[in-house]
Amino acid sequence: MVAFAWRVLVWLVLLSAVVVLAAAVVVPRLTGATPYTVMTGSMRPHYPPGTLVVVKPVPVEDVRTGDVITYQLRSGEPAVVTHRVVEVGADLDGDVSLTTQGDANDVPDAAPVRPVQVKGRLWYALPYLGYANNLVTGQQRQKGVLLLSGGLVAYAAWMFAGAAAGRRRRSAVGDDRHEGRTDDRTEEECLT
Repeated sequence: MVAFAWRVLVWLVLLSAVVVLAAAVVVPRLTGATPYTVMTGSMRPHYPPGTLVVVKPVPVEDVRTGDVITYQLRSGEPAVVTHRVVEVGADLDGDVSLTTQGDANDVPDAAPVRPVQVKGRLWYALPYLGYANNLVTGQQRQKGVLLLSGGLVAYAAWMFAGAAAGRRRRSAVGDDRHEGRTDDRTEEECLT
């Protein structure tokens, strides 16, 4: 019974690791999305610090009031902010202009967001996973993915080998019981 419980626990941990890895690394990479970590409390209570937000690029024309977007503070620089769009308008040139505000902030952000600054719209968010995302660099993350993948393959091979060995043992025990008999009848049939 303890062995069964241990096996279930191991499978649950492995399955959880695969789901988290897929949600944080694989899915964004395959879909062109980008994971970011919320660093401040400006988006509380929905996205507290440490939340991993996955942002998918969208045409700025598809951004609506109420959408959460990630945008560069200054075009061409790496610093980004994730805030909610509170107004969609146009500047004097007729270009789209977005007014944003953190959910926990009392006033909208001072500068409007231009289309060139928008990195994308929030696709999904994972609480607390942003802390782990910040602990590892891109190269470390890639090595971790390879290590975890290799570990899962090795564990699966070990489980298959164990199952095959168990089948051989059961088959050998069955052969020993039937050794010396010349027909396929059971012992009870032979005695009657």
